Amino acid sequence: MLGLVGATLGLIIASWVLPGFNVDGAGEALVIAVLVAICGAVLRVFLVEGAVLVGWVGALLVGLFGQAIAIWLVVYAPQGDFGQDDIWWALGAAWIVSAVSTLFVWVATTGTDDAATASLLRRARRQDVRLDDPDVPGILFVQADGVPYPVLEWCVRAGTLPTLSRWIRDGSHQMAEWRPKLPATTPASQMGLLHGTIDGIPAFRWVDRATGKVLVANKPGDAAVIESLHSNGRGLLADDGVSVSNLFTGDAPTAYATMSAVDRTGETRQARRVVTEYLSRPAGFTRSMTRTISEIGRERFQASRAKRRNVRPRVHRGWSFAVERAALTGVLRDLNTTLVADSMLRGRRVVYVDYVDYDAVAHHAGISQPESLDALAGIDAVLAQLEAVAAVAPRKYHLVVLSDHGQSQGAIFADRYGEDLATLVARLSDSAALAASENDEGSGALNSLVAGSSDSDTVLGRALTRTSTRLTIDTIDTEVPGTGDKFLVFGSGNLGLVWVAGEKTRVTLEELTARWPALLPGLVAHPGVGFVCVQTEEHGPVALGIGGEHRLREGVVTGIDPLAKFGPQAAEFLLRAATMDEAPDIYVNSLIDDLGEVAAFEGLVACHGGLGGWQERGMVVHPVDLELPEEMVVGADALHRVMVGWLEQLGHRTDLPQRTDATDD
Repeated sequence: MLGLVGATLGLIIASWVLPGFNVDGAGEALVIAVLVAICGAVLRVFLVEGAVLVGWVGALLVGLFGQAIAIWLVVYAPQGDFGQDDIWWALGAAWIVSAVSTLFVWVATTGTDDAATASLLRRARRQDVRLDDPDVPGILFVQADGVPYPVLEWCVRAGTLPTLSRWIRDGSHQMAEWRPKLPATTPASQMGLLHGTIDGIPAFRWVDRATGKVLVANKPGDAAVIESLHSNGRGLLADDGVSVSNLFTGDAPTAYATMSAVDRTGETRQARRVVTEYLSRPAGFTRSMTRTISEIGRERFQASRAKRRNVRPRVHRGWSFAVERAALTGVLRDLNTTLVADSMLRGRRVVYVDYVDYDAVAHHAGISQPESLDALAGIDAVLAQLEAVAAVAPRKYHLVVLSDHGQSQGAIFADRYGEDLATLVARLSDSAALAASENDEGSGALNSLVAGSSDSDTVLGRALTRTSTRLTIDTIDTEVPGTGDKFLVFGSGNLGLVWVAGEKTRVTLEELTARWPALLPGLVAHPGVGFVCVQTEEHGPVALGIGGEHRLREGVVTGIDPLAKFGPQAAEFLLRAATMDEAPDIYVNSLIDDLGEVAAFEGLVACHGGLGGWQERGMVVHPVDLELPEEMVVGADALHRVMVGWLEQLGHRTDLPQRTDATDD
């Protein structure tokens, strides 16, 4: 009813504003609003099916023109005089009606997400889902990407996360801290959470020595290869699960906008149908578009304000990030929520979705800046929507909220010292260093949406494939002039990874010293380096610091322990990472200063990937009926086993096939 009143007001305003669009009074406007609503509902059936065949662009076109066609049919078609400008007047009227209607509903609901929730719940009334096992509860896992436990605790205490605060204060849920291992990055953590293993993933991108190929976790082809090396068919989502907007599937039978499964076109078309139905409604399309536009404006204002106030630490925030932020916190958030709600209303047993809003904004603004906390509050608002959906779903759902890692903060390495890690390596070795240090997690979430539409059998699909490829071009493909051997230098938060190009086995300390005698001493002595880890012929992996060394395998420290500032589990974590076949020739971890801040080797004010700070402090909010161990959970693989235990406690996973390899649940 609110939407109808808003549409009537919108028609009256459109009649005032547009010379080619006329409505005689409020009575006629109300009649037209009713007829447009009926016509739009009928048209939507045909437009949605057509858009499903075209892809996400089709969904966008339906959002742009669907309402305009309905207005044209009601207002102009009966006149029989088909002027060429009529469709443009209809389009203008449609945009005004949608904007006014959305604004009216927003004001009437005091600016909350109640209208969006109501839209999701209408689907529940239209669907009559019959389940074979309605008594088996489901679980929805919501990953709030990159949220450190201290930030969650602050916000819950402050009441700025109303939904989570209510759950915890009412006693239905508990919040707890868990410890991700090195590397504290999304590919390793999501592989651990979804597939139960964190081995073989040293960073966001790395070199496969056997093939010489650089693997990047947010490239669809690479993500599929990475998952194939770790999946055993018994992932977290293997039992009637749905993966939404993740890097990996967790062996889910259904995967929407998931990087490793963008070629599963049947599921992609179902996702298009759900999303197109949402965008085809004026409130859905206008809500997403207005939020996107307003978010761009907010980002540009906040970036300028941070610069004007000389906020530190700070990084450059340009238009590209403004668009990325707007897409993540506007359109993509709504699309993910719609896909999750649809899966719950279909009664799927387990759903796992990743919201990267906070992670992406905090990377550029800082972990506790207002814009970052506002992005987190937006995820909290989504939880309230999904809670309402769970109340009418055909099975009971437990809601679990977790982060894959935390984040640490500090001025970036290049700003502190006037050169980035690749330049430092090149200078110390007198050799060329090819660098890849851009963070792509936010754009990766968008890329999974684009790539998921890229059916190769259509011209549009092939165009989207090319767009997806451009979104993930790696700077390592660019040759850098220099003399002697080349190095490949990757930044993963405050963890630097250095490979000697073309080597099929790991280069030892002894070889590095013989070939580049100034390299390791120069890195160790640099004020921005906390420690360097290399393989030695006699002692295995060794962490080197300015005043001593730590032989990781033997547990022997000579002089000052370079790992002392990085916590009691630093040696254990580093030993595991350094003994992986995929480990680089040199690990370089930044300093941690007196403020507890680190120096990212990427252009990020808040980062994760190495040791030091809050990046090692993940969070989980779980129902009290689903218990955590008394001791802190250490490692995403260990948290995976806990979550699998929850599913088994609820009666899941009784019919799964046996493991296909040695990977444990």
